[in-house]
Amino acid sequence: MKKFNITIAGGGSTFTPGIILMLLDYLEEFPIHTIKLYDNDEARQKTIADACEIMLKERAPEVRLLASTDPEEAFTQVDFVMAHIRVGKYAMRELDEKIPLKHGVVGQETCGPGGIAYGMRSIPGVLELVDYMEKYSPEAWMLNYSNPAAIVAEATRKLRPNAKILNICDMPIGIEELIAKNLGLSSRKELEVDYYGLNHFGWWTDIRDKAGNSLMPEVIKHVTQHGYATDGTSELEQQKSWNSTLKKAKDIQALDPKTVPNTYLKYYLFPDEEVAHSNIEFTRANEVMEGREAFVFSECQAIIDKGTAKETKLTIDEHASYIVDLARAIAFNKKERMLMIVENNGAIRNFDPTAMVEIPCIVGSSGPEKLVVGEIPRFQKSLMEQQVGVEKLVVEAFEEGSYQKLWQAITLSKTVPSAKVAKDILDDLIVANQAFWPELT
Repeated sequence: MKKFNITIAGGGSTFTPGIILMLLDYLEEFPIHTIKLYDNDEARQKTIADACEIMLKERAPEVRLLASTDPEEAFTQVDFVMAHIRVGKYAMRELDEKIPLKHGVVGQETCGPGGIAYGMRSIPGVLELVDYMEKYSPEAWMLNYSNPAAIVAEATRKLRPNAKILNICDMPIGIEELIAKNLGLSSRKELEVDYYGLNHFGWWTDIRDKAGNSLMPEVIKHVTQHGYATDGTSELEQQKSWNSTLKKAKDIQALDPKTVPNTYLKYYLFPDEEVAHSNIEFTRANEVMEGREAFVFSECQAIIDKGTAKETKLTIDEHASYIVDLARAIAFNKKERMLMIVENNGAIRNFDPTAMVEIPCIVGSSGPEKLVVGEIPRFQKSLMEQQVGVEKLVVEAFEEGSYQKLWQAITLSKTVPSAKVAKDILDDLIVANQAFWPELT
């Protein structure tokens, strides 16, 4: 069986060790020759890479690890690029969250003005990775889950239309794991779902078991009463911010009782409540920096200091199983049903054909084949049209260097109350992002 070469772009990410542990768990089904880590922050990547090298030597010494800041070295002769970059790192995420809050607007990394700011930084970073891959390994596939996925997907659709890039998100996967747990199932892989929307902006319309029996009445009953909360033992529920987000799903669901929603819709449908419950001194970015980031880097340093990973507390990132499943579906033409972010082109009949929508696809060696959704209700359609307008304006603003279009994008966001507030936020974001954004005129 062929052994694959993989580049993880964003090698210094806190998610990299979990992805590598997941890849090691799948070695029999998805053999690997070399894993390359690529990052433009050499010092940050080195800590992750040195720890991962020890893990590999102990668990799979036949797998080669290479860490590099050189694009040619990192992208030559690879089969897959798994991209999860964060341009500006958590320091910029903190500003993405706190600048809008200063103006009384939702501060969130992928939604509203914060997501727009992040998108303007992510677009050139992801395009650069696509160009490296096409130059050094033109037959490779990029599996991209860099945020904000909706804006990145629109940018690659418009600016790199022929690239072999698949845009995915693990957030629906995390929710489906909670749904499976509440149903008494062992895994989301026991479910088959119907879902439509945009990234971080969608609805499940049916959830079935593998025999085709609808589990939706039971799922709806639970979400109506408890949101996506389980018995309190899930990893997400251990985090204060996520605990409230999961419970809030019951209020979102009340707007359309026949479906169950993506949790991120709370930022658009209840922005006033979100701002009221936010602490501008300590946002989600601070929670992550003091929690996950500090933990992963201290664990990696402990592995390096001890010279062994045998007692490490680093664990497999279950969400990473999705990206491994996707790679396997392409590598072995598995025709697996998966949620993907793809150009609509008629899958949702009464919606913009050029919109990047998140829907079920059948994935094989030629990429995703969209499943037809049909027509969607007016409420969801109207919300989605407004949000697609935001995403398209952001990409146009990046491409044209247009202050006007970025102001329009922020004004159009459902999280922002007025054009004046949008302009005030934009002017603050421009100052904060001088090192990352193109000059706007």
